[in-house]
Amino acid sequence: MLLRIPTVLDRHELEVIREKLATAPFVDGKLSAGQAAQRVKANQEVDRRAVHELETLNNLVMGKLVQHPIYRSGAMALRVAAPYYARYRPGMHYGDHVDDPIMGSDGQLYRSDISITVFLNAPSEYDGGELVVNTTFGEQLVKLPAGDAVMYPSSSLHRVAEVTRGERLVAVTWLQSLVRDPVRRELLHELNTVRERLLAASPDSDDAKLVNKTYVNLVRMWGDV
Repeated sequence: MLLRIPTVLDRHELEVIREKLATAPFVDGKLSAGQAAQRVKANQEVDRRAVHELETLNNLVMGKLVQHPIYRSGAMALRVAAPYYARYRPGMHYGDHVDDPIMGSDGQLYRSDISITVFLNAPSEYDGGELVVNTTFGEQLVKLPAGDAVMYPSSSLHRVAEVTRGERLVAVTWLQSLVRDPVRRELLHELNTVRERLLAASPDSDDAKLVNKTYVNLVRMWGDV
């Protein structure tokens, strides 16, 4: 499931993030890549040693992302990683790759089920730089407004097209879901969308009660904790 999450960040929050990124130290993105990805990765990321800058950025980005109802419904997160903040300038790109299946450090490992990209600047500020995700329906090109995010299975082959003008700024994170299977996650998200509408419109109706019961018991059946 490739799912758009609109308006994760508002204009003021984006301004604060952009100010932090303008002065933050960046390093070669290859430093955070696995062995296979290093060969195709050409970008820069905020240095993980910039603790003060990262704390401010994470409080804003992750604080808003984890509260978003579409994120909560579509991800059903069990463990979430701190994001990387990446920039792509002209000539930079990230070739075809699949995200590492197990991430984190010893003692804090997690399975990467879902990848998320949060767009931090407007698409008019750069040419190229599309996130290209290979799906069962072919390649999907994603280039969203600042503040929007997209989530997709970490098992997907994907790439970032070369930036030819300007600068692309994104936050990227991964998570382990309560529901490992992406097909089941998609079904649950769709069912939950209908469930929430029924509960809002007619919470005491038989339809709302039945759909709610079905959703809850499917989560119980498919949940992986």
